Amino acid sequence: MSDAYAADDTYEVQPPEEAGPPSSESPGPPESSASSGPSGEPPVGLSAVADLDLQPALEAVLMVVDEPVTEEHLAKVLQRPRREVSDALHALSDAYTAQGRGFDLRLIAGGWRFYTRAEYADAVESFVLDGQQARLTQAALETLAVVAYRQPVSRSRVSAVRGVNCDGVMRTLLQRGLVREAGAEPETGAILYRTTNYFLERMGLRGLDELPELAPFLPEADAVEADSREGVPSFDPDAPDDADSTHSTTEP
Repeated sequence: MSDAYAADDTYEVQPPEEAGPPSSESPGPPESSASSGPSGEPPVGLSAVADLDLQPALEAVLMVVDEPVTEEHLAKVLQRPRREVSDALHALSDAYTAQGRGFDLRLIAGGWRFYTRAEYADAVESFVLDGQQARLTQAALETLAVVAYRQPVSRSRVSAVRGVNCDGVMRTLLQRGLVREAGAEPETGAILYRTTNYFLERMGLRGLDELPELAPFLPEADAVEADSREGVPSFDPDAPDDADSTHSTTEP
């Protein structure tokens, strides 16, 4: 039961009135609902929202959200222009930073939400985790990286990139809400996978375009060739095409 109803409140149900004889008077127009105002005005209760101070109203709404909220949604709820809401959100974020507050207001995954500051991560971890950590395995991180950079991508394609079967790891990522199904591949009918907004939120990214470039993290070509020996040819590239000549020896 909502907190808006007190425990000692009582509600009476009035018995229906007995039907009387039909009235000779012509019926008048139906009475307007008590919850709606005059023509052109918002319903009772909603008009008061527009009169609230914008920044405290934004704080109150953002305190109860469980995922980032877009500026458009906030503007609709608070009955303000989107530009006014956007300016207020940026002002609040700047103010929290200037005051050195333990929380921050960030634009993540296309919406706004409160986050704890990185400087106080140890305190939050101590309280929330209490010594227990649930981290992704190396296999899960590798699989998630392949999906993030190759999406939409099928499980077989991810397995080919990693060189091992990733079915179990993909199920784990699905259960944790980091990836989602995104249709089927037209040629093979295989299920395709994409990352989710929760992935962006956990990574602290506004969008996939903020993923770091892969080039700085790739090994040099010389190192790869030294490890795999794929860069060393198994034949003499300058030898003639004649098969017999490749086996001939030159007399001194």
